[in-house]
Amino acid sequence: MHELSIALGILKIAAEQAEHLGAKRVVSVHLRLGPLSGVVKDALVFSYDLARAGTPLGDARLVVEESPLEGFCQVCQGPRPVVSCHELACASCGAPVGEITSGRELEIVALEIV
Repeated sequence: MHELSIALGILKIAAEQAEHLGAKRVVSVHLRLGPLSGVVKDALVFSYDLARAGTPLGDARLVVEESPLEGFCQVCQGPRPVVSCHELACASCGAPVGEITSGRELEIVALEIV
């Protein structure tokens, strides 16, 4: 389960940033997660809860924002929602999308600190 190593990495980055900013406590870690990131949200949340126990971030909750799956549609001439991970077609007109513009994210976007 690679979500555990990802959760450990998130905790490490959050702890380093909190120390750099002189924070006394991390309240929450905000993460943006896309459907093409290769990470299962529920497994990551479970792993994060296990990994944070007994650490300085033991009380820091993980807030996951799921980013939409979007691609650039040549027909519509702009970013549009994609039908699904299995059907990379524009949800508006049905044309195949040439480039995924959103949906691969796995990034820490914010820390709530005290």
